[in-house]
Amino acid sequence: MQGDDAELTVAVRAAQDGDETAFRTVYRSVHPRLLGYVRTLVGDAEAEDVASEAWLQIARDLERFSGDADRFRGWAARIARNRALDHIRMRGRRPAIGGDESELAARPADADTAGEALEALGTGRTFALIAQLPQDQAEAVVLRVVVGLDAKSAAGVLGKRPGAVRTAAHRGLRKLAELVTAGGGTGATTGRTDAGPHDRAQGGGTGSGTGASGASASAGVTQLRAQTQKDM
Repeated sequence: MQGDDAELTVAVRAAQDGDETAFRTVYRSVHPRLLGYVRTLVGDAEAEDVASEAWLQIARDLERFSGDADRFRGWAARIARNRALDHIRMRGRRPAIGGDESELAARPADADTAGEALEALGTGRTFALIAQLPQDQAEAVVLRVVVGLDAKSAAGVLGKRPGAVRTAAHRGLRKLAELVTAGGGTGATTGRTDAGPHDRAQGGGTGSGTGASGASASAGVTQLRAQTQKDM
């Protein structure tokens, strides 16, 4: 277990015993990435409210949770997804779902925890690009790369087979690489059409993806894909 995961595991267990400082540690560790995942489902404007609802349930049900840091991230992501889908149903909207991906089911996974590559892309820029992906690909990429779940845990959150999650992540990362190559996704119209204000808030369409910035983002995606071939 890596150092950060060991610390999170300790903090979760202390929080279960009522340690408020430990709960704040858990929140600071998990919330930014969980919020990023919620954004892929409901958009930027409503993400904070939905994430807050998720944390209320996490706090309420924490005593019943059992497991380490990896299991906690998956458990929290599943709660966040359920709250987001409830929110979507209340608004009468549905997330966009991509098509059949069975032809790629046997391909190697292209997504896993890769903090260095994510950092190379820049967090805001990453989400601006991810917002252009079909919903199933966006969820798979964010759960694998941002939240840090393995394929099995991500599949548990999404209610899919691990192979389907690997496939969606593969397609999503391949599309991200194409967007970067084409100019970092600025002004692109492919992929999701319901990305909403998040794209604008994060600078999509500003032309900032060209030149040195685009080269840096391209290197980040390439590094991410290279680092994640190990998870078959």
